[in-house]
Amino acid sequence: MPEKRRSRRSKNKIVKKNCIFCKEKTNPTYREVEALRRYVTERGKLIPMSRTGICSKHQRKLTLAVKHARHIALLPYIVRPY
Repeated sequence: MPEKRRSRRSKNKIVKKNCIFCKEKTNPTYREVEALRRYVTERGKLIPMSRTGICSKHQRKLTLAVKHARHIALLPYIVRPY
């Protein structure tokens, strides 16, 4: 029997909606740089809400907080490998 091929989508694990910000009843802010780095890849891209489990309301606020932190230079726009 031929082996089944793995699809490329199997790499991206879909996580249940377990929004940390809803549980703690807080909003993401640009000042919490360590918390924002959890939602940014090592290349500087934002991780989608299907992988993080954040609700859409807080994902939008998280995106604005990351952009604000980048503008103030708390987070880098791009990470250059040396």
